[in-house]
Amino acid sequence: MMTKEQQDTQRRLITVGDRSIYALEVLGLLLITIATVIAAAQEVAKMVQVLEVTLADLLLLFIYLEVLTMVGIYLRSGALPVRMPLYIAIVALARHLILDMKSMSEIALIATAVAILIIAGAVLLLRFGHFRFPYHEGREARDD
Repeated sequence: MMTKEQQDTQRRLITVGDRSIYALEVLGLLLITIATVIAAAQEVAKMVQVLEVTLADLLLLFIYLEVLTMVGIYLRSGALPVRMPLYIAIVALARHLILDMKSMSEIALIATAVAILIIAGAVLLLRFGHFRFPYHEGREARDD
């Protein structure tokens, strides 16, 4: 059995630990945000330099925007939305198809298209599950 003093010390350590972990999360999110903004700025600079904007460029900027949105949602809610990385994966695979379609073998092309369909199916399953079995107030799982 712990004494009152030991319990207080344990509570303080837990509080310090929680605050430290939260600070590290915020620092990590800040680094991700800065890196994403820099990457997007570099991409825009390349487009300006060559005076051309392609669909692949727009999709890459969209991926950067999705990453920033994911960071924002995580900061506001404290939970990582499960569907957001799936959306990013779909856009990344679509960008891969657009950029490398001419050099891809038929098998690789079909495999990439099937991967997009599988991820889209996973998104649909998550949406259905969230609609059919909504989370109750106070649960930490999140699917937005």
